[in-house]
Amino acid sequence: MNIPSNLKYTKDHEWVSLEGDVATVGITDFAQKELGDIVYVEVETLDQTLDKDEVFGTVEAVKTVSDLFLPLAGEIIEFNEDLETKPESVNTDPYGDGWMIKIRVSNPNDFADLLTSEAYKDLIGA
Repeated sequence: MNIPSNLKYTKDHEWVSLEGDVATVGITDFAQKELGDIVYVEVETLDQTLDKDEVFGTVEAVKTVSDLFLPLAGEIIEFNEDLETKPESVNTDPYGDGWMIKIRVSNPNDFADLLTSEAYKDLIGA
């Protein structure tokens, strides 16, 4: 199970990296394995400002559709458009090419409240 120590995590199985006031968000290796083959990623909230834990999109796998929850409040400033033609990137490279959105974070200090890699490992029993 790949759980990079330089990222933060949510209980909803998303990972977050932060550079200045811009956060990059995707789903974890654990989440993509649980979902199975990803066939579609939908984000209709581009350029919208949302609160923490609001749904920002959905990820569709062969057998299920799951909501994606915003880990930090802010404005969604970018969607990984490569996922429109290559949603399988979420399976093959969840922490790289499979990233989903970038957020201009309302309060970068909230990043500290997210789970560390160790806390996330405890959550999933890894």
